[in-house]
Amino acid sequence: MKKDVPSAESRPDESKVTHAFEGDYRPSSDLALPSAHVRLEPMQSEFLLRLTDALNTTLDLQTLMHRTAGLVRAVIDYRIFAILLLNDRTNDLRMRFQIGHTAEAERLRIKMGKGIVGQVAESRHAMLINDVHGNENYINVNPAVRSELAVPLIVKNRLIGVIDIQSEQPDYFKPEHLQLLTLTASRIAQSIENARLYTRVARQAQTLSVMNEISRELTSILDLDTLLERIGQLLRRLIDYHMFTIWLVNERDQVLESQYGVRFGERYTPDERVPLDRGLVNVAIRERRAVLVGDVRKDPRYHLVNPETRSEMAVPLIYKNKVIGVLDIEHTRAYYFNEDHERAITTLAAQIAISIENARLYQRIAQQEQRLEHDLAMAREVQLRLLPPTRPRHTHAEFAAKFLAARTIGGDLYDFLPFDPCCTGIVLGDVSGKAAAAALYAAVVSGVIRSLATASMSASAMLEALNDALQERRLDSQYVAMVYAVWNDTNQTLQIANAGATQPLFCSGGAVETVRAEGFPLGMFPEAKYEEFSLATRPGDSIIFFSDGIPDAQNAAGEMFGDELLMKVVTENQHKSASELAETILDEVTKFQGDVDRFDDETVVVLRVLEGPPPQSD
Repeated sequence: MKKDVPSAESRPDESKVTHAFEGDYRPSSDLALPSAHVRLEPMQSEFLLRLTDALNTTLDLQTLMHRTAGLVRAVIDYRIFAILLLNDRTNDLRMRFQIGHTAEAERLRIKMGKGIVGQVAESRHAMLINDVHGNENYINVNPAVRSELAVPLIVKNRLIGVIDIQSEQPDYFKPEHLQLLTLTASRIAQSIENARLYTRVARQAQTLSVMNEISRELTSILDLDTLLERIGQLLRRLIDYHMFTIWLVNERDQVLESQYGVRFGERYTPDERVPLDRGLVNVAIRERRAVLVGDVRKDPRYHLVNPETRSEMAVPLIYKNKVIGVLDIEHTRAYYFNEDHERAITTLAAQIAISIENARLYQRIAQQEQRLEHDLAMAREVQLRLLPPTRPRHTHAEFAAKFLAARTIGGDLYDFLPFDPCCTGIVLGDVSGKAAAAALYAAVVSGVIRSLATASMSASAMLEALNDALQERRLDSQYVAMVYAVWNDTNQTLQIANAGATQPLFCSGGAVETVRAEGFPLGMFPEAKYEEFSLATRPGDSIIFFSDGIPDAQNAAGEMFGDELLMKVVTENQHKSASELAETILDEVTKFQGDVDRFDDETVVVLRVLEGPPPQSD
């Protein structure tokens, strides 16, 4: 270990030092120096050149202070050295670099005017104390210390800190040491200030980069719990907090509810709900600004939640000029948070508020969608129960029906109305619109049709009566396209009337043709009249009724299935049974669409004329 005695090599040659020095210091009672001009000796000049070169080649504050300590040691062989910098916010001096001090001494916060260092800072004059035991202002942290040399660091008439050197020997420091250190203090101070400015600018640039990254990431998270957890993780990149809580406002109960909390790295949720009129969070909400408290023990507004807390920062979350919550950040060290922390979190709070509100909106929409999906599922169940559970059975006819909704529920409807053992009404309709509204209107139409079925009307008469009934229950922008037919099994004839629906296909003798029946949709015009067609059939013939969702189906290329392809499918498969033909048509449409979702309901009803009794399977 190096002895606390200056070596001949390291100490300046006292015979070469001129004592005529005009110093910017107030000599202590232990030493009084005359004021005059100083003549730089070669050793001093060399030291200043080396110091200037060392200070000008780095902007890293820690490196700069380490180099300064090494250069000073070259001319003052010390064992205890410290550079203390002034904290402008708390107005105290804190060690930023030290050699030989205890951990207790390093943690000291020296107020202006307290101790030798505090006196030097307050007076802005250097002090050389030959025996600290005789100085009543000395702060006795290390009983072994006997002498001390302290020089203020001043930049542009502003104190930024103090260089302090101590020795375990009395009368260790000489006037020459004081001269040399005082002479170089301004250069050291300027370099330290430049390094601090560079560090601050670099930290701000890094903070802005992190804030930009955080903002981009937060906008991509829509799950509220995931978002809040990620906010806690990302903010730690800006502030190494000990406790962090996100409080959201419950307007109904006028309280703050904890949505996310971290305490010493572990998730936690405070048990209590905080009233809006209590604590520092109340100040942040009421004044709509960040609240920064260096020591909560000295602030009467503080409400104790975490006993370990010493410093706290509460930042309001404001969305569309309304406070929706508070970010509450705490640390066990007093005066831990600074203005840079406050500025960064305040800036980021606006984006956090938007992200939280977006996530809550998405959460509400998701919940509404879940309820809607449940309601639609129930509506679909009701709709399916409105469809005929069985197919009509006649001696000379086989019936089949297939239905696929574009969404959970749709607006297509079909039905079979038994008039008597020989006659059955066939209904295929398409209500305007989609989903729930169309399905509800379809249920209304279905109910009206069944109420009219007891009259056993002809095809055209049924459409006219249904149109009149819907006129009495008229809804804006709602109408029904429908084809209605009556099968007479006795003479194998089919009456057809059309109210704006797709025209059926008639397969007979190997040929397929369109039944050219036309008319206005139901519910659009009062007292509408409908034309009626009568088809005479033979065994092997088929009539295919279909909704417009069949020819209008599209594939990924935007091509439509179309009437020609439908005619081709029917022609190639007309020999099949009614069930097989209906199944084949829908299979071909589905194959054509590929992965494209169907945008309209698809319904097919097939009547096939038989020679004898129909098959037993439905």
